[in-house]
Amino acid sequence: MSDIIQLLPDAIANQIAAGEVVQRPASALKELLENAVDAGATQVQVVVKESGKQLIQVIDNGKGMSATDARMSFERHATSKIRSSADLFSIRTFGFRGEALASIAAVAQVELKTRQAESELGTLIQIEGSEVKKQEPFAGNIGTSVSMKNLFFNVPARRNFLKSNPVEMRHIVDEFQRVALSYSEIGFTLFQQDLEVYSLTPGKLSHRIVGIFGKNYQGQLVPCEELTPHVNVKGYIGKPENAKKTRGEQFFFVNNRFIKSSYLNHAVSSAFEGLLQPDQHPFYVLFLEIDPSHIDINVHPTKTEIKFDDERTIYAVIRSAVKQALGAHHVVPSLDFSLDVNFNEKWDKDPEKKAQVDREYSYKSFNTPEFKQASTSGWEKLFEGTQQGTRNINRATPSDETEVLTFESRANPDEATEFIPRPTETESTGATFQVELSYVVAQMSAGFLIIDQQTAHERILYERYLRQLKLAQGTSQQCLFPPTINLGPSDFALVMDIMPELHSLGFMVSEFGKDTVLIQGVPADIQVKNEKELFEGLLEQYKHFKSELSLDTRENLARSLARKSSLKKGQKMNSQEMETLVGQLFACQTPNYGMGGNKTFVKLDLSSIHSFFGK
Repeated sequence: MSDIIQLLPDAIANQIAAGEVVQRPASALKELLENAVDAGATQVQVVVKESGKQLIQVIDNGKGMSATDARMSFERHATSKIRSSADLFSIRTFGFRGEALASIAAVAQVELKTRQAESELGTLIQIEGSEVKKQEPFAGNIGTSVSMKNLFFNVPARRNFLKSNPVEMRHIVDEFQRVALSYSEIGFTLFQQDLEVYSLTPGKLSHRIVGIFGKNYQGQLVPCEELTPHVNVKGYIGKPENAKKTRGEQFFFVNNRFIKSSYLNHAVSSAFEGLLQPDQHPFYVLFLEIDPSHIDINVHPTKTEIKFDDERTIYAVIRSAVKQALGAHHVVPSLDFSLDVNFNEKWDKDPEKKAQVDREYSYKSFNTPEFKQASTSGWEKLFEGTQQGTRNINRATPSDETEVLTFESRANPDEATEFIPRPTETESTGATFQVELSYVVAQMSAGFLIIDQQTAHERILYERYLRQLKLAQGTSQQCLFPPTINLGPSDFALVMDIMPELHSLGFMVSEFGKDTVLIQGVPADIQVKNEKELFEGLLEQYKHFKSELSLDTRENLARSLARKSSLKKGQKMNSQEMETLVGQLFACQTPNYGMGGNKTFVKLDLSSIHSFFGK
């Protein structure tokens, strides 16, 4: 039998490697930016056309390459970063695998121009599909320029899997932000279709954060720093009130390399425990400085995953650093000791403070005037009130077993707590009322329905918005004073991508300058007090669902708008609103369950009620 195992040609091997390294235009941009930083550049310029499908060009003023190095850089596993296996455990540069340029050249048309400071002429190389088309001297500036054109031109199947231009541009912006954050001392510029998206000057990390995410971040940054023998933590965290529903603006850098780690993210989240809602995520940009011998970055070709030899210590240090930052900058509410008599402050000499102390004391004791005059103790007085309430119930409902009672308590805290029943007016067809302003109880002939008002309203709106998106029949109400909203480049690209669906829901949104949209109208069936808040909340909810669930654009938008505009717990409803809610719920195609799969109502029939009392 003849031998069947053979070495793959370099062109095929490069295409296989490109499947891991170059997944989309943003992946190629990441590799080119990291090479520019490793080259010692102080200014990096990025030019993007057609969201990277047509062109990605990275120009830097680094040290450049010789003619031989320029040619060798496109060979597989050719690198200047390591010389032996021991170097793998002392890496501080971005690149070291020697696969990036070879992989990019295998699936794109690449042009490289580079020149060193000591050379009068540089080198120009053109490669298509791993095949060198041209190599010649050229006269140009010091540094390197790499142009990647027509990505996946020779792999049409891969090109067909690319998403729309706004989606791909959003990924490009994400990669650009990560590299720009990791090196704030380097100037970065990004152009999309000859329009300037970012122009970031060298400076401090706080200035870089504001330059990338906007001026509204200027007032929410809290410095965070912790120095230990094992690891140093530096950076900024966001204040709890500025937390969002998405995890997008959370960045970990280990030795200036962006990483993804759900374990370390949990350390930050646990430090914010008690300050955030369960579905909210804080902003943070944290840098970890650690000895390279204690980490392994050679886990995945994208190099965004890192293994630590002692993850628990890293976890504890990060959690401690964030907690200390929150406390040191008065983000966490602190105890007020100003009224403590153990302190030397003469509070009893200040009439205003003395009155405050007396007032708080009266709330927390039974020594009120009414109790002092009573011959019975405080507990007996409470029981007397209960017995009196029982007698009132008996008098109010001598024969009507279905009459619904509500209880109201006296507003004066100085009086003894006494609950007085008040019968609610009912109709012959039944009654509806709220419990804890969260649940609607509807009377039926055979028992009661207990409805979760928020979950039920979300279900109603979700199905309504799905119909509107399908039929494109959403009505709009015009804004009297149309607000403008300044968005980040990634959010702006997202809005442009879902613009047709927004119009179908009733939003009248138009482009209004660089990364700015104008809200001219909102859906007519939504009571809006702040159009800007509604739209920004819709975007955050949309990004949250996009990151947590695999949904198409229509279903995601319907869920997001339903969640944002639905009734919330604690919202009071009148009887007509409650009856309308019940009627609309049972007109839905799936009335039993909410968007998250939880129940919208529970039926309590008479047989169950009788069983409670042993009947």
